[in-house]
Amino acid sequence: QVRLVESGGGLVQPGGSLRLSCTAPGIGFSNYAMGWYRQAPGKQRDLVALITSSGSTNYADSVKGRFTISRDNVKKMVALQMNSLKPEDTAVYYCNARRGLVDFWGQGTQVTASS
Repeated sequence: QVRLVESGGGLVQPGGSLRLSCTAPGIGFSNYAMGWYRQAPGKQRDLVALITSSGSTNYADSVKGRFTISRDNVKKMVALQMNSLKPEDTAVYYCNARRGLVDFWGQGTQVTASS
């Protein structure tokens, strides 16, 4: 069973920063597109940021200019640097690994931006 392991969530004041990390030791990491999704209470799970196996990135409009996704194929890790956090960024953040029809998810980590 493949398991993605997330870390780095927490409580931060609006305007603050957090860095999420996700490791995926059980897959051929470099061949997978890696993404971060988030789900707020009562809402659907939405894509936040994506990085392809070749390093191309894509961001939700709501986080462009504030969040940065990166990957380290040697460490089999994907990170999400989140700056200038807003209350509306509050959600459970999930790491995703995708290759064709193969799809793996992490357990989620809570991010709360509140004063």
